[in-house]
Amino acid sequence: MSIWELLLAFVVVVLMLVALLANVLVLMCFLYSADIRKQVPGLFILNLTFCNLLMAVSSMPLTLAGIIYKSQPAGDQLCHAVGFLETFLTTNSMLSMAALSIDRWIAVVFPLSYHSKMRFRDAALILSYTWLHSASFPTVAASLSWVGFHHLYASCTLYNKRPEDRTQFVIFTGVFHALSFLLSLVVLCFTYLKVLKVARFHCKRIDVITMQTLVLLVDIHPSVRERCLEEQRRRRQRATKKISTFIGTFILCFAPYVITRLVELSSVVHINAHWGIISKCLAYSKAVSDPFVYSLLRHQYKKTWKDMINKVLKRSSINSSALAGEAQSRNLPQLNE
Repeated sequence: MSIWELLLAFVVVVLMLVALLANVLVLMCFLYSADIRKQVPGLFILNLTFCNLLMAVSSMPLTLAGIIYKSQPAGDQLCHAVGFLETFLTTNSMLSMAALSIDRWIAVVFPLSYHSKMRFRDAALILSYTWLHSASFPTVAASLSWVGFHHLYASCTLYNKRPEDRTQFVIFTGVFHALSFLLSLVVLCFTYLKVLKVARFHCKRIDVITMQTLVLLVDIHPSVRERCLEEQRRRRQRATKKISTFIGTFILCFAPYVITRLVELSSVVHINAHWGIISKCLAYSKAVSDPFVYSLLRHQYKKTWKDMINKVLKRSSINSSALAGEAQSRNLPQLNE
């Protein structure tokens, strides 16, 4: 193996381990906290978490083996199954992010009617559509034998080995990425830009009230005034940073892989094998970033996993104290003797 292949294999191992740990932690928070389970977005996050976990235990290990052995690491049936699952999970993840953005849009733009427009039944219907949509494309590809081991990406994925099916496969790939990546990106941009517009409007109202208050408070200390103005600037930047993170991570992780898949269809452009694996690793990195972007860095999840850690530490300290007390009680008779 070359140094590049060793580095790429190491990156896949790191992505796989971090994705497993982070998504398992999200799942534990969901099971531990009743408040998280009561929230409608929890269904979308749970679905996204399961997609990321399945990706980490199915597609990533075979890609690692493909990089190491430079050939198909498993039998045809297993490779076809993993390729089907990878296409399904990737599409489902994209649509789940779009569903989360729709939920935030309704919550921010229509706050008074949110509970009537986004109920658990509505979320279940949206998830049903995402599963149906995600399963349709890999089903068609599997029926036409367009799933297999692709050396460019060292993974089991969509792949056409028959030259006579090239035109049909090009059309299928274009439609697939248009209705998965592009559709999700359009929904993300539309909904989050609407959310940003409302957030900026509220920030302006708060800024006006703050400035009026500062004008009235003539004797206010300069340091307090400066802190208020600094909080204004942070408030204006907070929504922009969050929305930029949501859209930016989606584009950064998925766009290179999707563009590479589309460019690959052209026989004119030659794609380097290392770049093919790098673009695949970028797509895998979404399974690592999702737990932090959508869950673990939010206040409610941070509080939940901190409570879990404190509970475990408290229980261990109680057990150690009990063991120490028992040992001391055993030693007392010996000292009395």
